[in-house]
Amino acid sequence: MSDGLSKKISSFLQRRSLKQLSLILFAVVILVGVTWFWYRNHQGSNSFRTTPVVKGDLQATISATGTVQPEEVVDVGAQVAGKIVSFGQDKDGKVVDYGSAVEAGTILAQIDDALYAADVANAKAQLEQNKADVKRAEADLGQLKAKLYQAERDWLRAKKLGPSDALSQADYDAALSAYEIAKANLKVGEAALVQAKDSVAQAEAVLRRAAQNLAYCTIKSPVKGVIIDRRVNIGQTVVASLNAPSLFLIAKDLKRLQVWASVNEADIGSISPGQPVNFTVDAHPGEIFQGEVGKIRLNATMTQNVVTYTVEVTTDNSDGRLIPYLTANLRFLVAERRDVLMVPNAALRWTPVPDQISPKFRGEPAKRQERKSGAGRSASNPESKGQRQGTVWVAQGRYVRPVAVSLGLSDGSFTEVQSPELKEGMQVVVGEQQRENGSGPAASPFTPQLFRGDRR
Repeated sequence: MSDGLSKKISSFLQRRSLKQLSLILFAVVILVGVTWFWYRNHQGSNSFRTTPVVKGDLQATISATGTVQPEEVVDVGAQVAGKIVSFGQDKDGKVVDYGSAVEAGTILAQIDDALYAADVANAKAQLEQNKADVKRAEADLGQLKAKLYQAERDWLRAKKLGPSDALSQADYDAALSAYEIAKANLKVGEAALVQAKDSVAQAEAVLRRAAQNLAYCTIKSPVKGVIIDRRVNIGQTVVASLNAPSLFLIAKDLKRLQVWASVNEADIGSISPGQPVNFTVDAHPGEIFQGEVGKIRLNATMTQNVVTYTVEVTTDNSDGRLIPYLTANLRFLVAERRDVLMVPNAALRWTPVPDQISPKFRGEPAKRQERKSGAGRSASNPESKGQRQGTVWVAQGRYVRPVAVSLGLSDGSFTEVQSPELKEGMQVVVGEQQRENGSGPAASPFTPQLFRGDRR
């Protein structure tokens, strides 16, 4: 009985070992199949990220920032000192303030004119007195002429008689002296008249000066425009000494504005007058405004060793949507291509590892495979002398093959390419598929993964 039982137990254990071995072999086959399936799906053509070659229009631009400015601004100041007592009215009858539309000659403000009015009155009184002095000098001159005439007649009679028994020597000498004195007095009278007339001219000049200072108390607009800044209040005292204090800032015409843009020295060579410009402002998101380069200022500025030039861009503002001092983001149009083939710059920057290149092309010179595209060059110099060369890669199953291209214009995101091998819609490689553990070859699904958290 014991021998039979032992045989039965041994037979049972052998059958069980065979069954377990079969299960283990089956599990190994499944594992190999899953591994092969995963490897095929992660190492084939789907491991490359591709994008199609597109055809369209391409623009090379230079980006800059600037500030919207009035085309011409007039700073209205005060030439006399005094207290602001009132403001004028604009053409709508409202008190002059920010944004008021004014005409040439519109009264903007009034300075207290009490002292200047007194100066005018004093100058007028002085002028009248000087005019009276002229009249008195003229009357005195008339008397002197009459005395000279009498002295001359007396002297002529004395000269005929001469010193004799009829005319003593003393009378003769007295007549001569009286004649000479009369002539001298006449010249004094004439000089007094000239002096009186000069005093009148001087008094008139003083009066004009006083009247002008009085007129300066009324601040008037010198031009037609819009007030963009009012820098004084009623009751404020302005003091005009060496510099005239600024009271108002008037923009002559807000229908024509300028954008003062700061352009880097590396890009200024591609800017020229008349060049088209597009710009946007935060006040009107999504709206594109048009302009053109008007002037390039030569007085460059340097900030932290960066040299920039101010470029004036003129724009039409007939609709009044733009207001002064908005910040503008500008794009200067440097060059343009229409209906050309282009690829993303990522396709020109991407370079495969040797194992990813099709065996047929691995024997080519490494220089061709690693040729730089130059897509990162500045858009301010989109075309250099000679044709720039680059390489794009086309996926072929698990591998990629190179395609040599001639490079044209670049806008910083896309680059114009030319090649007889490239067609519109052809897929070019821009990178590799993103894996759970990063880019590049995928990790085994059986490798333990650390917890990464929510990746949404």
